Amino acid sequence: MKIHADLTQRVVVDSTELDWVPSPMGGVERRMLERDGEEVARATSLVRYAPGSAFSGHSHDLGEEFLVLDGIFSDETGDFPKGMYVRNPPGSRHVPASEPGAVILVKLRQMRPDDDTFVRVNTLDPTGWQAGRPGESILPLHVRPDEEVVMLDWERGTRFAEQDFPGGAEYFVVEGSFEDKDGRYEQGTWMRLPPGSRQKVETAGGARLWRKTGHLDTPDR
Repeated sequence: MKIHADLTQRVVVDSTELDWVPSPMGGVERRMLERDGEEVARATSLVRYAPGSAFSGHSHDLGEEFLVLDGIFSDETGDFPKGMYVRNPPGSRHVPASEPGAVILVKLRQMRPDDDTFVRVNTLDPTGWQAGRPGESILPLHVRPDEEVVMLDWERGTRFAEQDFPGGAEYFVVEGSFEDKDGRYEQGTWMRLPPGSRQKVETAGGARLWRKTGHLDTPDR
């Protein structure tokens, strides 16, 4: 299965317009944003767990990262409520479930084999946020020479200078909306910019976003 699998192409997906597709496990559904492969695949998806649902135990040969958008997601290492960013490196294994139900943004099989870092960050905790450009706050989630994952808060009425993305970029709009010359991107939008992109953004009403940069120029991911 191939869905937006060409990493050299710019893609914008309003996830709210996608159907929820049943997974092999009852009570677990997906909205597929990008996918290259069948059940084992390089993939970016929204995954919805019905209350009391679970997925069978499995390993992540090339890692997993997710952001909890709603509810509480759990595995044997703990409970992860709304706002938690979790990174499980290549070779890790877990048994995911959700007692009250949950929705997560999840990326699979997109890490380097030598990335061995477990990450747990509460993005709703204000203590880790830092000042960025004027009108911007940044929460670093995971930084390597070849990629940077952050949360961004943009204040109302903010406009930023054009920015270069030599290694590409991905966004997911968690709250609010933002604009560039090509359009307006509301809550629930996933965007991928290919390597070499340039972008000038602004936001009228403010926005909170998850963003990953620098990772798309590496063909082995």
